[in-house]
Amino acid sequence: MYLRLVFCLFVLMVAPAQARMLNSHLEPPLYMQTREPAAVWARIGDQVIPVGTIAGGQIVAVVPTVADYYEFTFGFGNGFIDKAHLGPVQGKLGIDERPGELNKPLTNQNLLTFQDITVYNAPSDDSAPFGTLAANLRYPIIGKLKDRLNQTWFQIRIGGRLGWVSSLDAELDNGIPILTYHHILRDEENTRFRHTSTTTSVVAFSNQMTWLREQGYTALTLYQLEGYLRNRLNVPAKAVVVTFDDGLKSVARYGCPILRDNGIHATAFIISSRIKRHPQAWNPASLQFMSLSELAGCHDVLDIQSHTHFLHRVDGNHQPILLSRSYHNIVFDFQRSRRALEQFNPQVLYLSYPFGGYNANAINAARAAGFHMAVTTVRGKVKPGDNLLLLKRLYILRTDSLDVMARLIANRS
Repeated sequence: MYLRLVFCLFVLMVAPAQARMLNSHLEPPLYMQTREPAAVWARIGDQVIPVGTIAGGQIVAVVPTVADYYEFTFGFGNGFIDKAHLGPVQGKLGIDERPGELNKPLTNQNLLTFQDITVYNAPSDDSAPFGTLAANLRYPIIGKLKDRLNQTWFQIRIGGRLGWVSSLDAELDNGIPILTYHHILRDEENTRFRHTSTTTSVVAFSNQMTWLREQGYTALTLYQLEGYLRNRLNVPAKAVVVTFDDGLKSVARYGCPILRDNGIHATAFIISSRIKRHPQAWNPASLQFMSLSELAGCHDVLDIQSHTHFLHRVDGNHQPILLSRSYHNIVFDFQRSRRALEQFNPQVLYLSYPFGGYNANAINAARAAGFHMAVTTVRGKVKPGDNLLLLKRLYILRTDSLDVMARLIANRS
């Protein structure tokens, strides 16, 4: 039965997204009771993995399926449990208000698990355990309260049930870091950009990506980040987003092989008017841009998004030229950039403002041009409730130690 469940979940993982959607709002819930402690699986990011257990004797609301598993609400998505672990409810249902529990609203806050933790039936250590949540999860919070000892408890929902997690076992989610890079050079060839904050060294970038992999971080795509920010997708607790601005040749030369070696996916915000028809001879003393073939060669590790078409320039006062352009001019440029980049990616949905400059015209133009999210250079992390067209990012400098990087991306407010 275990192997059969794993096979079914594998099929679910590779099936089209539309086929995977659980229309639980169309199906009346079926209340079942666990016969024994039962493993729970769920989709986290782009993987279906074990995410915890439900204790024996617990009642959960599931959706009937023809498969060998039942589906039920788990976070922002669905959980899966082997039908062999469930049976009819023994005795009366016992919780008259359970149907209301299915619709209790979220709070735009999540908890993070960094170890396997216990979920209780009531906000007390003396309460019977409902089950467990595995390490490395982000899970939506329904509410919070303090007990008589002033200990905070987080209320969550699993399978139509409300459970409680102690704040001693989990942390409040302070957001996901979007890391920003531009130019990558070897130290011995960097004669011009050594003191430029947007240039990092090959050694530093390699060490940082290796550290992310070794520490168990998942590099999310912007599509996954959008799902997290819109409260639609379960993602790991240890998550980052890696981005590059401009589309420089050094990213193809040095960055992509390092990403590939570490199994990390990144987003490249490309200035579409600067894409070269043919690769240029390498010259580390100048800023060179990727060619058509270089962009195509990095498609396995780089997701191509927009850094505008012609608007990545400054005016005579060294201000981003975007700030002085009309709304209609900006919309035209944004749309042109999206069209130009569709040869690499049919889903160009995200924008990086040139030099981090934006105003009301730029924000409204981004929305009108069809962008779902836009990133700035304002320092900070991102989380649900943020303005999706004004997302913050973090710089990790070539001179920053791995200890500094660890502190920057840690779950701190």
